[in-house]
Amino acid sequence: MTEFVSEVKTISHNDGVIFSLLSDLSNLEKIKDKIPQDKISDFSFDTDSCTLEVAPAGKITFRIVEREPNKTIKFATTDSPVPLFLWIQLKPVGENDTKLRLTVHAELNPFIKPMVSKPLQDALDKMSALIASLPYE
Repeated sequence: MTEFVSEVKTISHNDGVIFSLLSDLSNLEKIKDKIPQDKISDFSFDTDSCTLEVAPAGKITFRIVEREPNKTIKFATTDSPVPLFLWIQLKPVGENDTKLRLTVHAELNPFIKPMVSKPLQDALDKMSALIASLPYE
């Protein structure tokens, strides 16, 4: 299992508000216009899952498998060419000051790992920046 960790981002909001927004994937409706259409297509979601088509990887479905209130939201892929596990981790450092970090665990064989490591790390860092910039009000 290969681990990728995003940059730590600071969000100027309460961890409870952030967790509430992120743990209900139907809230993606608020930001779907920020998703790069040249990279992602066929984007759909409900409360517990989201599905997207990513070139050249193909269709990927993420499903929430665990919610630890105000701390962690864990996802697993159900349709993916490579099994992935994504964790959104929150850590309050003040009443309206929360740290965010994303972690991906991927089952990469030695042949594919060099090809996907940099794009996966870049995508993770962009995703953490996008999540940090969401309107949490």
